[in-house]
Amino acid sequence: MLQFIKDKIRTVPNWPKPGIMFRDITTLLNDAESFKQTIDLLVERYKNMAIDKVAGIESRGFIIGSVLAYKLGVGFVPIRKKGKLPADVISQEYALEYGTDKIEIHADAFLPGAKILLVDDLIATGGTATAAGNLIKKLHGDVVESCFIVDLPDLGGTKKLETAGYKTFSLVEFSGE
Repeated sequence: MLQFIKDKIRTVPNWPKPGIMFRDITTLLNDAESFKQTIDLLVERYKNMAIDKVAGIESRGFIIGSVLAYKLGVGFVPIRKKGKLPADVISQEYALEYGTDKIEIHADAFLPGAKILLVDDLIATGGTATAAGNLIKKLHGDVVESCFIVDLPDLGGTKKLETAGYKTFSLVEFSGE
């Protein structure tokens, strides 16, 4: 485990609602050396993989994903909440605890057959990440891997992604905490 990363992630109890232990990566991002080391670790993992684009899930996935895309010398694709992208989009609905939500990607984000690295800050229940992977598939892209800084394994998101056929990777996990 990469304790230096875990130590820089702030836990905010009872946010956004009672009983939730929110894992806040803004404190990791705010520490220049830890942020650099985090990105360097991810670059080392992905530098020799055939990746055409990095797709980041709104909004913290934009921060990690765009820097990683830059360092890998590839383009960045934003996956956003409904109604936030200006050109033609395709959408994917997914289940929330109460109801549904929708994310979107530009219809021309990449060419069919593109190798895509999917990035977000954290994997919890896996609903958004699975929906993002499905969007990439709708555009005939290939998700090389789904990458996260933090995994919350107790919530089952990694298992959900892997069951859906998506390979996953996380730097640290908060299990039973």
